Amino acid sequence: MTIRVLLVDDQALLRSAFRVLVDSEPDMEVVGEASDGAEAVRLTRDTRADVVLMDIRMPGTDGLAATRLISADPGLAHVRVVMLTTFEVDEYVVQSLRAGASGFLGKGAEPEELLNAIRIAAGGEALLSPAATKGLIAKFLAQGTGADEARDPARAERLDALTGREREVLVQVAGGHSNDEIAERLEVSPLTVKTHVNRAMAKLGARDRAQLVVIAYESGLVRPRVE
Repeated sequence: MTIRVLLVDDQALLRSAFRVLVDSEPDMEVVGEASDGAEAVRLTRDTRADVVLMDIRMPGTDGLAATRLISADPGLAHVRVVMLTTFEVDEYVVQSLRAGASGFLGKGAEPEELLNAIRIAAGGEALLSPAATKGLIAKFLAQGTGADEARDPARAERLDALTGREREVLVQVAGGHSNDEIAERLEVSPLTVKTHVNRAMAKLGARDRAQLVVIAYESGLVRPRVE
């Protein structure tokens, strides 16, 4: 299966560089380019893209607003958005994950990192380093708020739908651990872990693992800490 990729950035030179890189791979192709969020949403629908590489800061409709629109569209439920950021630590990254993005990638990433991110996102698995995503979420949920203020009561109630084992797995996911690592920690098979993760995602309405991490923190199941 060929992964259909949409490039969204207000810098034409950067889009051109990404296009050359992506089109050089036999299992993926660039199906469109957009210079702002509004165009990105339209092209995501028109091109039936699988993965959108989305710049956060753009004039007009920015990447955050575009990601919300894509995530809210039932017809685009299969689409995975990878946010592109100039800085590895960016408060908009957390907002993007809340809006439905699958993860983030620094614009200074190596070519293989970018290609790997596209493949991982298309496969619906954890994007890049879960630990890095967790660290960002912990930092910005804790910033300027107490633990009780950061807690979302509505999401805390939704955790009641999880089994005890699903809660255990969710805590491990929020800790940045892979399925294999969780399996070893809980002494179960990786397939069992994957099943629990998928069930937790379905019950909590999460698109992917990145959103599971957000929910774990916002519900108060895991307390944010800043080093």
